[in-house]
Amino acid sequence: LWAERGYVALAMDLSGRGPDGQRLPDGGPDQDEGSKFRDFRDDEARDLWTYHAVAAVLRGHSLLAAQKEVDASRVGITGISWGGYLTCIVAGIDDRLKVAVPVYGCGFIHENSAWVDSRFSKMMPEQRDRWVKYFEPSKYLPGVRCPILFVNGTTDFAYPLDSYQKSYRLVPRGADLCVKVGMKHGHKEGWSIPEIDLYVDAVLKKGVPLPKVGKMEIVRGEARVAFRSNMPITKAELHYTTDSGPWQKRNWQTIDAEIQGNTAGARLPQERPWVCFMTVTDERGAVASTEHVEL
Repeated sequence: LWAERGYVALAMDLSGRGPDGQRLPDGGPDQDEGSKFRDFRDDEARDLWTYHAVAAVLRGHSLLAAQKEVDASRVGITGISWGGYLTCIVAGIDDRLKVAVPVYGCGFIHENSAWVDSRFSKMMPEQRDRWVKYFEPSKYLPGVRCPILFVNGTTDFAYPLDSYQKSYRLVPRGADLCVKVGMKHGHKEGWSIPEIDLYVDAVLKKGVPLPKVGKMEIVRGEARVAFRSNMPITKAELHYTTDSGPWQKRNWQTIDAEIQGNTAGARLPQERPWVCFMTVTDERGAVASTEHVEL
């Protein structure tokens, strides 16, 4: 698929396994959770999976950029789930990258994620703080200098929207968002998102960018957002939930927003409490999202 779009792609399996799924003799730490979250001393940080995975990506970038058919000034990165987690870290430390798209993965997983109960809650405070110091994406996202698009679903089981928001707000130049209601967590679903290709094309090949949305404003019971787009906008929507509790269990509703010129607005529902955000969609089906607002 990437070759068809004029790219040379380097796909990496970072679990230390070959094409047959078997462990390689020099594959480094395994990708199981016991390896990722095990206790370690400061002088053992280089023995953990995340360190090896990040190092492999950096060296992979160098290898890819050295190929004669590759324009080293136009290299980007994307990853799904734990690959999205690694994308957040690598984008913050590899200033050669020109674009990044983490899918699902984000930071603040020690505060709210699929691993709080199973891993972080069982760590001693010193162990938890050491893991966060070295391997938490929130420590590296402030270093991101390239355009970055965060892609996720509203009810992702692993990376909830509150941790997501804290993460993308750390990017100094600001981040672009594509959050979709009902988007499932998986490689098939993640790689099928057209916004990934379109965003990368816009940065590396001067393609048509995704719509750009401003901050959603809420005034007198109406949510409104300004946007700009190089292509006609076919719809705008307000997405909301009146549920509280775990993000992955909340039910979301969608209503149409009215488009007026370069703005879109919709009346908020009467029910409380609520969380809401808006999206605009261009004629290619490309979606751009605002941040969510919680009341």
